Amino acid sequence: MKVQTQQRGAVTVIRPDGPLVAADAEEFRQRLTDEIRQNLGRVVLDASAVPFVDSKGLESLVDVTSELAQSGKTLKICSLSDTLSEVMELAGVSSEFEHFEDVLGAVRSFL
Repeated sequence: MKVQTQQRGAVTVIRPDGPLVAADAEEFRQRLTDEIRQNLGRVVLDASAVPFVDSKGLESLVDVTSELAQSGKTLKICSLSDTLSEVMELAGVSSEFEHFEDVLGAVRSFL
């Protein structure tokens, strides 16, 4: 899985490209956690290029959200595909994330 990182002012936008599956889940979780620590939690996950996620991939996102919750924050995710959104709903974890339609809306939520 390729992961692009882009700065939008004080917010880092992370855009994974490809499915978030077991083979990449731990490395992705660590990368996301590192970015959050470096940017004081001002991170947006742009899921526009993530076609699907398996249980390990979903678990990595929930783990990051749990870490953020300790400091009173949530993971902000934007541009979810219908499939990814449905998987999160079926797993009962959708409410653990802040959802936005696009990157701009998610970045502005930090203001």
